Amino acid sequence: MKLIVDSGSTKADWIAIDDSGKVLFTTQTLGLNPEILDETEVVERLNDRFDILQNKNEATHLFFYGAGCGTERMKVFLSQVFQAYFPNAIVVVEEDTYAAVYATTPKGEKAIVSILGTGSNCSYFDGKELHQKVQSLGYIVMDDCSGNVFGKELIRKYYFNKMPQHLAVEFEKEYDMTPDYIKSKLYKEANPNAYLATFAKFLIQHKEDPFCKKIIYKGMKSFVKNYIRQYDNYQEVPVHFVGSIAFYLKDELQVTFDKYQIKLGNVLRRPIDGLIAYHVANK
Repeated sequence: MKLIVDSGSTKADWIAIDDSGKVLFTTQTLGLNPEILDETEVVERLNDRFDILQNKNEATHLFFYGAGCGTERMKVFLSQVFQAYFPNAIVVVEEDTYAAVYATTPKGEKAIVSILGTGSNCSYFDGKELHQKVQSLGYIVMDDCSGNVFGKELIRKYYFNKMPQHLAVEFEKEYDMTPDYIKSKLYKEANPNAYLATFAKFLIQHKEDPFCKKIIYKGMKSFVKNYIRQYDNYQEVPVHFVGSIAFYLKDELQVTFDKYQIKLGNVLRRPIDGLIAYHVANK
């Protein structure tokens, strides 16, 4: 049994397949970002899903692609946790960008591959190897155009009384905007970046409103300038995306890319289906 996992900070999609690619079960856990979780929290999230707990000894391979796995230290930490939990499995831990590459980019082709979800990332794939010019420092100072950055922007606009009244009324209906609740979510509970990203839903639902439209295009412009344009051939190769922000704002991405003469490639909400095909083809 092979376990294939695509994990962001908010959630992790799990699929178990046999050697022929037949799906044995699918499930979902909370995100398993090693930058913000310790070993106990990771194990608790695994134990919370019966399919995973029941089959922990049956797994022969675990291919884990996750947010927060971009450094060797984090990869080693998570590999050790998984190796102890899945004692009979060969464990491979890679950063989530590899999942995006394998799911979106035809074998051997060159592309810029980006993630726009709870967080954001951007790498260049030369057909064999992955290259990254901007090392992510996490959601507090980076993650341009991501769900958590959009969330921070909406909260700030609301509290600085810069959100139009008609939107502020709707905002208050959907979210608890009391200071104590927000500060508890941000400073006392796990995954504050995932909490911030929940506000992006409001932005997407009201994306035609001039106020929201301005925030969206500002974020996309920042992502192009700070990430995509780091690569000299950014106008020569397609730029693929995975993640809910990219998926639900694909039209806005196209408008932005047209302005910079960039070719928008494949845009997937989740890379997990593409990962199945990849691992079946590369046994």
